[in-house]
This record gives sequence, C-alpha cells and structure tokens, in this order.
Amino acid sequence: MNSKIKIALIDDEQLILEGVKLLLSNEENLSVTLTADNGPDFIKSLEDFSGSHFPDIALVDVQMQPMNGFELVGILKEKYPDLKIIILSSHYKSSILGYMVKLGVSAFLPKNSNKKTFIEAITMVSKNGVYFTAEDHQMLLSYMNSSTKKRSLFEMEDELSEREKDVVKLICQEFTNNEIAEKLFISPRTVESHRQRVLEKIGAKNTVGIVIYAIINNIYSLEKI
Repeated sequence: MNSKIKIALIDDEQLILEGVKLLLSNEENLSVTLTADNGPDFIKSLEDFSGSHFPDIALVDVQMQPMNGFELVGILKEKYPDLKIIILSSHYKSSILGYMVKLGVSAFLPKNSNKKTFIEAITMVSKNGVYFTAEDHQMLLSYMNSSTKKRSLFEMEDELSEREKDVVKLICQEFTNNEIAEKLFISPRTVESHRQRVLEKIGAKNTVGIVIYAIINNIYSLEKI
C-alpha cells in the first residue's frame, strides 16, 4: 500500500483553510498533517515535525499577515529545501508566477481552481516535483518577453552546452546523478558539476527552476510532465 502524500496548509482565511482541509480529507492518497493561519506559527510548528511525519507538500497563501507568502517561501526554501511548495492565490499574474518560479515553487494555483485541477497538481508535484500547465507556460513566456519588466526570469550569461542540455533532460526525467552518469558515460561527480553549473547559468535555486527553464526553452517537452 502506497503511503499518503502529507499536506500542510497555511492560509489566514479560516473558511479557506477548513474548506481545503475538508476537500483533501476525501482523497484516499492525501493526508493533511498540519495547518496554520500565519507564517510564523507554521515555521514554529514545523520544528516539531521530523522523519515520516514531516509534510511532503505545503500549500501556501500569498496574502497573509504578519508574514506574506513570498517571505514564508523564502524562509522555507532556506530551512527546508526538500519541502515542495504550491502557492494558492487569487492573484494569478505572470509577474507573480515568474517571481515564485525564481524562489523554487513547484506550482502556482488560482484559488478558484476546480477540484480536479487541485488534486492533479498535488499528485504531480509529489511525483515530478513540478506542476506546470499550458497556461502557466504562456504566462511565463509573456513575462519573459515583456519589454517593461526590469529583470528576466532566467538571466543567462552563457548558453548551455550540449552536454549540459543532455544532463538537464535527464534531470527533468527524475534520474539520479548516478543514473545520469551511467547513461552519459561520465562520473557522478561530473554530473553534479554540470548540475551546479546549470543552476549558476540560469540563476535558479533548485531542480524546479531547471525543469521550468527546460520547458520554456524547448529542451524538455511540456507534455511529458
């Protein structure tokens, strides 16, 4: 029997918090293990969780007090880099989506998403580390191509080499460093060097950024996610 996906919910609107918890409680493969109505309390609560009880995915609202979603995500990614984060927000805009990607968020969902999309996003983030819709793709392209924006989502100093692209494709398919090394006939240490170099080149913080960069630049197909 497969273990359940453990979910944490953080939202300062009690009705949203209870509604999402109720929705997820009806799913056999999901379990809400932690809820909080503000960022500081959530961070404090996480310190009491460890091992098999630690959440797999955190669903985070953007507009909260005293700590907003942007600040909370930054702290979570610093302290708990393996915790996958899905942003829930009423403000579904390309600029916010782009900023969230740079922080290493796995998915960005409007609060008016239907149940099917909601459950699919959680399942895919658990499986692949990222949930990226065709609409997200178009919004990010719009964000990157905007002449009014002040910074790029990915600021490239040097283009990726063909070998780096090979590594990126295999990272997107969730192969480990050892598996990538075997497929490309190189050492695991060399794979890790390529991975770090790619992160530096594209200005991403983690594997989520690599996957989204690969999708946007047609290195990895959106349909494969």
